[in-house]
Amino acid sequence: MNISNPLALLLCAGGMVIVGSSVSISQLIVDYPHLTGQAARYALAALVLFAIARAAPGFLTGDADPARPQGTGWPTRREWLILTALAGTGLVAFNACILIALPHADPAVVGTFIGASPLGLALLGPLLRGRRPTVRLVAAAGLVVAGTALVQGNGRTDAIGVLASIGALGGEVSFSLLAAAVLPRLGPVRVAAYSCALAVPLSLLVALPAGELARWRLPTVVEGTVLGYLAAFMTVVAFLAWFTGLRRLGVERAGVLVGLMPVATLVTAAVQAGRVPDLGQSAGVLVVAIGLAAGVSASGGAALRRAERSRPRRPGPTRRTPGSPAAGPPRRPAPPPAPGRRSPAGSRRAALRDPAPPTAPASAVPAPTAPPGAGSSPPAPAPAG
Repeated sequence: MNISNPLALLLCAGGMVIVGSSVSISQLIVDYPHLTGQAARYALAALVLFAIARAAPGFLTGDADPARPQGTGWPTRREWLILTALAGTGLVAFNACILIALPHADPAVVGTFIGASPLGLALLGPLLRGRRPTVRLVAAAGLVVAGTALVQGNGRTDAIGVLASIGALGGEVSFSLLAAAVLPRLGPVRVAAYSCALAVPLSLLVALPAGELARWRLPTVVEGTVLGYLAAFMTVVAFLAWFTGLRRLGVERAGVLVGLMPVATLVTAAVQAGRVPDLGQSAGVLVVAIGLAAGVSASGGAALRRAERSRPRRPGPTRRTPGSPAAGPPRRPAPPPAPGRRSPAGSRRAALRDPAPPTAPASAVPAPTAPPGAGSSPPAPAPAG
């Protein structure tokens, strides 16, 4: 499935809007064991994603590997390690760090740290590929981070809250960096399916020392509905949209769009509360929008220049100079002359090499007379008379 750049931008933006708008909905399950609920959410999402991969093997697939049958998408050992790291850091550790940070820091502080992920992706994405980060893209990511800080506002924190928030930032950055390493071959569906499936046992392993398994219970109707919504939209739809756009745009360009997540959270909360955001939050939204516009235009121009440099040049029309023959199709060589016959070109060369002696005009030279009896019969005698 070929994805154009504008569609990839819309997919990444849509994925971040879904995640940001789902934050307020997640407040309905704060009383349910957190890691156990995340394990249930990822298990439901993995079942749906594997069903999509089985029913439509060609949907959002990666590049075919000649060493394996096309459409299997079975990961290699290296890909299994990357997918496990993706599930452990980008899914499980990210949620665990937020769980640790919230008792020690306000949600605004945690959100401000996570909102710095565009800057981390703009710096680390090119460096991991051996390229220098684009100055304009880094500046645009900085604007997005500053706008996110204005949107989230200020709050209290301590050393544990800061460290846990930095851990959540690392999980958010690694989520995109590790996914970008396996997306070209496996494709968005299988990367999302394998990462969600691996996150289930990892979440339960973390929930065991936290004592959540002892407090496990069946979710209520509201909690079950919210978990189903988070599994279907915040995981399946948002992951597929983000991974599809990420594979097309690249880490640093797609990372700028992470700044839409706190903006979507703010707008959703304002709509639910029926109030207008204050002046500082509105200014933060404007700064985020400026940073997003600068980042998308900067990375788009750089991508276009790289594509132009890598595109093979076609030979242009041949220019005619004065006195040069017109360009046309190549002439066929003349067949060789038959044996015993001289070609016209050969006859001309021979005539130029051995010219014939000049002949005088017929009026200037008298015709020679033959002697009597030389080659002619004598005249007959006249009859007597």
